[in-house]
Amino acid sequence: MLNEKKVSSSFIYFFGAFGGILFGYDIGVMTGALPFLQQDWGLESAAAIGWITSSIMFGAIFGGAMAGQLSDRLGRRKMILISAVIFTIGSILSGVAPHNGSIFLIVVRVFLGMAVGAASALVPAYMSEMAPARLRGRLSGINQTMIVSGMLLSYIVDFLLSGLPVTTAWRLMLTMAAVPAIILFIGVLKLPESPRFLIKNNKLNEARKVLSYIRPKEEIESEIKQIQDTAKEEKLASKNVSWGSLLSGKYRYLVIAGVGVAAFQQFQGANAIFYYIPLIVEKATGNEASSALMWPIIQGIILVLGSLLFLLIADKFNRRTLLTLGGTVMGLSFILPAILNLVIPNASPMMIVVFLSIYVAFYSFTWAPLTWVIVGEIFPLMIRGRASGLASSFNWIGSFLVGLMFPIMTASMSQEAVFAIFGAICLLGVFFIRTFVPETRGYTLEEIEKIGENRQANKKTA
Repeated sequence: MLNEKKVSSSFIYFFGAFGGILFGYDIGVMTGALPFLQQDWGLESAAAIGWITSSIMFGAIFGGAMAGQLSDRLGRRKMILISAVIFTIGSILSGVAPHNGSIFLIVVRVFLGMAVGAASALVPAYMSEMAPARLRGRLSGINQTMIVSGMLLSYIVDFLLSGLPVTTAWRLMLTMAAVPAIILFIGVLKLPESPRFLIKNNKLNEARKVLSYIRPKEEIESEIKQIQDTAKEEKLASKNVSWGSLLSGKYRYLVIAGVGVAAFQQFQGANAIFYYIPLIVEKATGNEASSALMWPIIQGIILVLGSLLFLLIADKFNRRTLLTLGGTVMGLSFILPAILNLVIPNASPMMIVVFLSIYVAFYSFTWAPLTWVIVGEIFPLMIRGRASGLASSFNWIGSFLVGLMFPIMTASMSQEAVFAIFGAICLLGVFFIRTFVPETRGYTLEEIEKIGENRQANKKTA
């Protein structure tokens, strides 16, 4: 039911975005908890470590897909509330996992991952439907800032709890994720439903009331009309478009570009750093991973600063220029330690960590936020829902595979060699950007669609 009391726009935008903080917190918390969990359970299996870490991303693959469909039936607000409940239950169950209960913890984290995937889909959708048009261009960057702020918060909590006994430390780290989930639930209880959802369900009076909280009075009726027109177009699209349409000649170029960017963002290996940096430092220096929890905080600070930098430069540089710059430096940051290790065998073991920090700095204001800007811009209206879902699925699959495979790969080869492989993928991503991805900055969605059509037409006549 819609709240009778007026809700301020600041409150709506804060708690609308708060799901991003929760999403980031649950992604980052295992980074600090894992070294203590390994000590407590005597975990030595690389496969078990990989599955415990990556299981949350496995659940997210399905959570993101289901959330989009369910939110069209139940509403954005109700689905965010359900996600907050799952976050809370999953966090508590993770903290009370039975000793040596790897299977139990993996299953719970898959369940928790469904809420993470749902949040990744629901938060941007809710925010974009609530914000005025003049603010929508910044939403991808703001959502990224919220996510990395949540990651940084989890790293700080892990560090503060690291002085506790081993068993207590990791259990409390995982359980503490329930706190922001409860805050989100309480906040969202006071949020209104998205006006777009209300209009699509013929609740015009409620939609007008919600819009009165966040729009000037003179803009309300025109926006309602615009939402109604868009809803008609999307309904028509859903009837005329199938999954096979995504690879038809008319759409193929733009679908490959958008889905490819989303996949490369993860297969470039960023999450290997975010999930395993204490273990990376341990392997490089020989010091216990549980004593290296300051490094995740440093990476988190770099991520937050980079996301803020992106907000300043997002519309001043071409998308392809920033992705090319970022991908090139990221690739070299991964490849150079392997080369230097061959040339200078006695080089400082911390060299690789310094290069990883350079990688994170450039990733934070290029590939991290720009991937979702491009995914939001590049798909034509008729296929946008399906294509965006496909891009998100490939992104989560990449995240899951990197989280799963990194400890397995480092068990059989040096860290420098593993990161050199990711470095080659970064440079391959730059080639992909220069070859398959059109520039989208400054173009309307209709003009971008025309670029795709012209590209296909030129290929036919070539």
